[in-house]
Amino acid sequence: MDRPNIIYLHSHDTGRYVQPYGHQIPTPNIQRLADQGLLFRQAFCASPSCSGSRAALLTGQWCHVNGMTGLAHRGWSLRDYEHHLVHPLRRAGYWTALLGEQHLSQDPHVLGYDHVVDIGTTMVHSIAPAALQLLRSRPPQPFFLSIGFFETHRNFFEPSSVRDALYGAPPAHLPDTPATRDDMAAFKASARSLDQGVGAVLHGLDEQGLADDTLVVLTTDHGLPFPGGKATLSDRGLGVLLIIRGPGGFHGGHVNDALVSHVDVFPTLCALAGAQVGAGHVLHGHSLLPLVRQERREIREELYAELTYHAAYDPMRAIRTQRHKLVRHFGDRLLPVLPNTDDGPTKDLLVAAGWGTRPRPRVELYDLLMDPGEMRNLAGDADHTGLEAELDERLERWMRDTADALLDGPIPPPPGAVINDPEGLSADEPFLGAVD
Repeated sequence: MDRPNIIYLHSHDTGRYVQPYGHQIPTPNIQRLADQGLLFRQAFCASPSCSGSRAALLTGQWCHVNGMTGLAHRGWSLRDYEHHLVHPLRRAGYWTALLGEQHLSQDPHVLGYDHVVDIGTTMVHSIAPAALQLLRSRPPQPFFLSIGFFETHRNFFEPSSVRDALYGAPPAHLPDTPATRDDMAAFKASARSLDQGVGAVLHGLDEQGLADDTLVVLTTDHGLPFPGGKATLSDRGLGVLLIIRGPGGFHGGHVNDALVSHVDVFPTLCALAGAQVGAGHVLHGHSLLPLVRQERREIREELYAELTYHAAYDPMRAIRTQRHKLVRHFGDRLLPVLPNTDDGPTKDLLVAAGWGTRPRPRVELYDLLMDPGEMRNLAGDADHTGLEAELDERLERWMRDTADALLDGPIPPPPGAVINDPEGLSADEPFLGAVD
């Protein structure tokens, strides 16, 4: 097989809330991609935070290893930008270009792309036509294009459907009220815009006769920007869409239910591109190709996830198997860290009802088969003592084997970083100040 062109299409805060995952959110272009490609039903990010998630996918490493334990625009960075995916691809002869959202550096030029398109916005209405122009003007060799859309990040578009605002339902873990329905209707309007951007790129590939030779990877960074989603280690925060179409077996409109992580994308793309990882670059992911070729039913028994900083410090780690999940919270604070939840009508509703004063458990244990909504915490339950101990030991072993500094105590932010007070209400409140 010739080396495929690769397009990495990514969005903000979409979770799995698109049409191919069974939600009543019309995204016909994303549905078309799923109908022609391979949809991973149980795909998860490595961190429910914008920069950490993208860093894990693009380095194939857990966040506390690659260094992105906070937000790039607030002062965090990769420990080694040579570990970014563009470098092995460039060494393999790929021309690489960046367009739109990237969220790994305040200066996109340090990432290592051959070409960076900066048009001053990352919204679909501007990125989509720029993507078409990029496809038309590309060099002849195999290419890797990173195309990032701001949608579906807040602030959402205004609801474009009266029916959505009147009859649509919020995610199942949230109350069904006029405020939450309107909030979800606004998300849907942003999802429609995202779908138009995806459609423009797919059309551009057809127009240029590139569709058969190009691997399209469509994903998002983490779950919805609603309470209980983004910036939490629930499946609502970690679950992501992952649809891949193109050479290497990613075709046919199939669905795969194996447990996969964003860190598995890096070794998959390197294998398809014939790219060699640099010396000293330890990968934590597993190639998806054995699943695609039906050589194996599973590539991992468990996956891990973490959060250290988002807007504020809220350290937690998790292990997830097909059936169970254990989440451990670190540090002294057990009340919700409200600055890490994006502002919006749903958050306002819950805060007014007292959500911010309800303590969280230090350890959470869930049976995801019997309790997919993660509503019944089994930690401390006598019938689950052995399971809790086993998962906790596996989680600690992972942290120890990967030199997670959280085992040694609180992790300070890097010099110059800006953070919010965990006791605050909003990420828009004044920062604690730049860290010396």
